[in-house]
Amino acid sequence: MKLKVGETFLVAADGSAASGKTTGAKIISKKYGLKFLSSGLLYRYASYLLIKNKPSNSISFLKFKFKNLKYSKITKLNLNTAEISEHTSIIAKQKKIREILKNYQKNFAKKNKKVCIEGRDIGSVIMPNADIKFFFRCDLRTASLRRYKELKKRNKNISLKDVKKSLKVRNLRDISRKNSPLLKSNDAIIVDTGKLKNIKSMIFKMSLEINKKLKSYGR
Repeated sequence: MKLKVGETFLVAADGSAASGKTTGAKIISKKYGLKFLSSGLLYRYASYLLIKNKPSNSISFLKFKFKNLKYSKITKLNLNTAEISEHTSIIAKQKKIREILKNYQKNFAKKNKKVCIEGRDIGSVIMPNADIKFFFRCDLRTASLRRYKELKKRNKNISLKDVKKSLKVRNLRDISRKNSPLLKSNDAIIVDTGKLKNIKSMIFKMSLEINKKLKSYGR
């Protein structure tokens, strides 16, 4: 089932690190013909630009760079380096930078109309009026193992213990930060990927909820 041309449908997918939200959001976007955007990738791109260019005024610089940015451009870059990851965790706390990226995401939703955006404050800040909101959860052990297998492909020296520690710190930081913390909206549907058997089960659950919402709209 795909949405008709001209229709508006907004899906927010929030959750902790390695909870499965990116995978779920990408597959659902393809299934329903939604434009997909990862807020985390935007922050990584902002870090990439700041590291590469070292501007004297990072706020003015990022405003200019994000003004007419085509999202498809950044999906082709390798933004998963350790340096970018560390830098991203620093700028994600900064209110002025969050404001620039928040405006970009809001404009993305407004322009494309049928979208799925994943992150940590999508349902609470970016798209509080989303048609449907998903909130992904996963126990630390399962999430750590999942991320470890993913990172092991690029770094054979990485340990499960280090990955687990990193995820724990990152999630705590996201929950406790002052600006746009990770939190579940009251109307969000919980997707606990630690309890679901596999990706197929996750997509089945998400599809059920989306179809139910579309049916209530008479679509």
